[in-house]
Amino acid sequence: MKDVQILRVFFLGVMAIIGILSLQTYWVVNTWNINEEEFNQQVHRALYGVAQSIATMNDISLPARNLIKQRSANYYIVNTETEIDPVALQFYLQKELERQQLRIDFEYAVFDCSNRQMVYGNYCAYGHDCKTSSVVQQNLPFDHEFTYYFGVRFPTRSNFLFGKMQIALIMTGILFITVLFFSYSMWVIFRQKRFSEMQKDFINNMTHEFKTPLSTIQIAADVFLKHEEVQKDQRLVQYAGIIKEQNSRLNQQVERVLDIARFEKDNFDLHEEWLDLPDLMQTVCASARIRVQERGGTLTVNLDEDLEPIWADRFHLTNLLHSLLDNATKYSKEVPQIELSLQSLGAATMQLKIQDQGIGIAKEYQAKIFEKFYRVPTGNVHNVKGFGLGLYYVQRICVAHGWKIRLQSDAGEGTCMAIQIPRTHPKNTPVYESAPAVR
Repeated sequence: MKDVQILRVFFLGVMAIIGILSLQTYWVVNTWNINEEEFNQQVHRALYGVAQSIATMNDISLPARNLIKQRSANYYIVNTETEIDPVALQFYLQKELERQQLRIDFEYAVFDCSNRQMVYGNYCAYGHDCKTSSVVQQNLPFDHEFTYYFGVRFPTRSNFLFGKMQIALIMTGILFITVLFFSYSMWVIFRQKRFSEMQKDFINNMTHEFKTPLSTIQIAADVFLKHEEVQKDQRLVQYAGIIKEQNSRLNQQVERVLDIARFEKDNFDLHEEWLDLPDLMQTVCASARIRVQERGGTLTVNLDEDLEPIWADRFHLTNLLHSLLDNATKYSKEVPQIELSLQSLGAATMQLKIQDQGIGIAKEYQAKIFEKFYRVPTGNVHNVKGFGLGLYYVQRICVAHGWKIRLQSDAGEGTCMAIQIPRTHPKNTPVYESAPAVR
């Protein structure tokens, strides 16, 4: 994965997480506010019912205003303007809170106007008996405004509200786990990317180191073949030819790896010029035809007349043709039947086609055929050697030139590679697709 792609995934992921966290935070805060408002309304209704019961018991009227006063988030005082019986107060509190479905612990106290202090009553836990406590820190504050009133505090108010937000809290927990998983995934990606870059640097350095001994072997093989004593011995000539051929093959693989490394680093330069493609094709086919004929096959070339020169890189176009013809030869059946054609597709484009009658490519594998290191699965049979770089290299060369490449194939019925090439200089032609169309 390229740096731009990783950064794009990272920033899009961060933006998505920020958006989700913002929505989740808004939902949790809004849910808390709604539950808090509902709790306050239920408490006010319950305390109003208690005050009304006390007023009815004492046969008085409730004050017209300032009946219930909220001193803090969990502490309320109720003005009754009449004496309060603590036993009755406890009964009414339990009754009204149950009616409002407030299943929550509470403690209460009654204001004693004789000594101007709050007389602590009981702590009543929901589902348990109320217990009297004389702990000083549980004394409730009093209010100077009223004469007869009682105070009620809900010590577990926060826990009660959180208990009503279980779904929101569970979803928040899942979201944080997701964020942690994303962070871990990005750490793994960046770590693997660093290892991948180290591996690429190692391969590139090693490949560069191969160039010197390969050149030395090439020179030594040429000198060896030209030596008079060697030329007298047919077996030595054969062995020297094998050395030169295999050295040339290895050198081509090294060059291909280096070119792919340049593609990935975006420092690949084409040295384009006007080329006579038919002449170049005939030159490439001269060497490819020998390998085909050794297997008893045929390589035919069909060219339209009056084909104009094309604007391309000679070296890479030659490698492209060699790679496609090499694939057509390797993946043919026992007797290769290969057709190479160049035809006009109108005033602006010509089409290069390499058609074989080989083993073909199944439909489910065609979408990945241009990926680096990808080889069509053949089970445990590996009759054809390779690294999975040939078609990737071909595809990148086509992209670099602005050409379009298409694949047509069916399993057991051969393969056709078609490349559309503009007939004039790219500056005088429309912009072509940057990626090949595969079908």
